[in-house]
Amino acid sequence: MTFPSHSRLWHAAVTTLLVAVATVARGDEIADIGKLLKAGQLEQASQRADAFLASRPRDAQGQFLKGLILTEQNKTAEAIAAFTRLTELYPELPEPYNNLAVLYAGQSQYERARQALEMAIRTHPSYATAHENLGDVYAKLASQAYDKALQLDSNNSAAQTKLALVRDLIGGGNRPRPQVAQASPTSTKGAPAQAAVPALPTAVAAPAAPPPAKDVRVAPPKEPVREAAKPANQESDVIAAVNAWASAWARKDVATYLGAYAKDFKLPRGESRQAWESSRKQRIEAPKKIDVKVESPVVDFTEAGIATVKFRQDYKSNIVSARSSKTLVMTKTGSRWQIREERSGS
Repeated sequence: MTFPSHSRLWHAAVTTLLVAVATVARGDEIADIGKLLKAGQLEQASQRADAFLASRPRDAQGQFLKGLILTEQNKTAEAIAAFTRLTELYPELPEPYNNLAVLYAGQSQYERARQALEMAIRTHPSYATAHENLGDVYAKLASQAYDKALQLDSNNSAAQTKLALVRDLIGGGNRPRPQVAQASPTSTKGAPAQAAVPALPTAVAAPAAPPPAKDVRVAPPKEPVREAAKPANQESDVIAAVNAWASAWARKDVATYLGAYAKDFKLPRGESRQAWESSRKQRIEAPKKIDVKVESPVVDFTEAGIATVKFRQDYKSNIVSARSSKTLVMTKTGSRWQIREERSGS
């Protein structure tokens, strides 16, 4: 039998239709598993998830739902293994790291929880749930440290005050644990999918949808575009601007400190510039003494007039001390280098 000249187009159309049908079927199966999980039919959900993953072992959403089911079944070790596998398959997704952190926190493994949350934030700096969870983990770590200090010296009034403040902040670990949020089989394009998690001991908001349905591939990082004929002193100028910012912070010179930030500075959590400046001013004026050190800065010129500076920040005050990694994206305004974006833990 001889096919007409357009037969290849017909075959292509049939193939496209089959792919579309398979995609719809996959979506229906994911939706059904999610409904079973939400209804608390965990055994049925687990069986359907296992059958689904038997033919699609690398499916991100299927793996994620399996992790949620195991979490609901209180199979913590298996849930940790499931989310760990997801971080290995898709290291760019923040939700599995977040869920790992919550599981670790439930076992009082706060240091491991901290590391997992910092990875979540590194993959998606605007993932608000991970930031909130990280704050609670730091509070628990601080509580443990102050409690240990009091065990060694029960007359340490400073430690007593700080421990009281931290316990008041986190409710002493006695607040009710929120229910595990149920998963939705879809995610919002352009924003991190909110992962359903068991509660941290400090009662954080639980996210609500698994990662995107599509298989995610990590794109190879682009080679940074270096500035042509970069002046020899440009790197030192950037570092000098960062040191001046840290020095103003340590001197409690609010005007100079705030002046280090560019007009187009990326404000956190959608705050207004006025509200953000008021908050920063309060943070600077509250301690009696501040010391800020910039350690091992590394400057990377990604494009003309833009530099990314990564360093270790050592902050000490009469209230709290902390060491963290910090990234500042600097922009050249006239002859000055100013901060356009600020990130911690990245």
